Amino acid sequence: MIPTSGSYQLTNARVHRSLTPGLAAPFDFDGFALADISVADGKIAAIVAHPKSKAQAEGIDLAGRIVLPCFVDCHTHIDKGHIWPRKPNPDGTFMGALSATGADRVARWNAEDVARRMDFSLRSAYAYGTKAVRTHLDSVPPQEEISWPVFEAMREKWRGCIELQAVCLLGIEGVRDKAWFDRLAKRVAAAKGVLGVVTYMVPDLEELLDQVFAQAIKHGLDLDFHADETDDVAAVSLKKIAEASLWNGFDGNILVGHCCSLARQPDLEVLDTLDKVAKARLAVVSLPMCNLYLQDRRNNHTTPRWRGVTLLHEMRARGIKVAVASDNTRDPFYAYGDLDMLEVYRMATRILHFDHPVGDWPKAVAATPAEVMRLEGVGTLTAGGSADFIVFKGRSWTELLSRPESDRIVVREGRAIERQLPDYAELDELMVG
Repeated sequence: MIPTSGSYQLTNARVHRSLTPGLAAPFDFDGFALADISVADGKIAAIVAHPKSKAQAEGIDLAGRIVLPCFVDCHTHIDKGHIWPRKPNPDGTFMGALSATGADRVARWNAEDVARRMDFSLRSAYAYGTKAVRTHLDSVPPQEEISWPVFEAMREKWRGCIELQAVCLLGIEGVRDKAWFDRLAKRVAAAKGVLGVVTYMVPDLEELLDQVFAQAIKHGLDLDFHADETDDVAAVSLKKIAEASLWNGFDGNILVGHCCSLARQPDLEVLDTLDKVAKARLAVVSLPMCNLYLQDRRNNHTTPRWRGVTLLHEMRARGIKVAVASDNTRDPFYAYGDLDMLEVYRMATRILHFDHPVGDWPKAVAATPAEVMRLEGVGTLTAGGSADFIVFKGRSWTELLSRPESDRIVVREGRAIERQLPDYAELDELMVG
């Protein structure tokens, strides 16, 4: 039982080396060590190696259960979330998702609809132990005038519980309207957001990227791209983004999502792209569940031949920052999901082989996305930091990643929260009419 107030100590907690910087302890092959965590006034007062002598340790004995920092989900679409019951994907394809979502947006995305679905998603993420969320917001006219005010109100409502960031989302062809894109960039800057577009291999891609970078530099904005969400080997916009960053001398943070086609390209093309991505200091987030769902879907009589994810191992080997995230939840781009980052990490481990050895892959759902999002003191367990962590039943990776851990304990500022997932029935009235 975690106390609701005061000071206490968790003893015999199993923590991971990649998420406990500075901890001097004997770590095992998977990167775990036993530690004692002292909590006082909502902060971690100390975290030290668990003494071998049980007589030396007093407090709440976790008996080797895993403790991780709260999650950071750096690529979501909570403005789209949970529209599946009223607008499912007709065939499970990417084009089917685009068409269905576009039609639903035009017909149904008023301020109340977007706000209620956003709040539902955030309540789910909070209950699962997520501390920070970056969401993309569809920002094609006139939706940007609806969704950005909703986001700002939602960010204020959730302040202190979830750190909420937003990125504008539009196809890069929308940048051709320079006056409108300039207004959008100003709107994003006013909301302290992030500038983002979806890149395609259009003939004027380089010119349009220059305009995106120019607006980011003008307004002091970080960048976040959707890139190469396809199996087309000719889709090389990830490399084009890296080149544009270099020739524009951009020094802000850049996160690029998906990058699926890279896994299909010839080795020389891959090596050239990765070298440029590393030089430009881009970060990459893979969305394993959504990409597995959409990519290589042909028809009901064909088995998919590839996993849809990008080359995270090769990127990490070059020092490129890499993360995984939830992406879409119960909408035409992904029929499932609930913003549970443990599920994301579990699936990523299986799809992307985050094991043998585990190494520092746990950073991909905590410390690395926190760094990309400029969130200081988030995603790690350190003395002096906020006591925001999750206590699991599992005592090893095989235990942790084999069950849903639906009875996990989420601690925020030293206090265990009431973990109440919202009922889908709350959204029923939004699904009719």
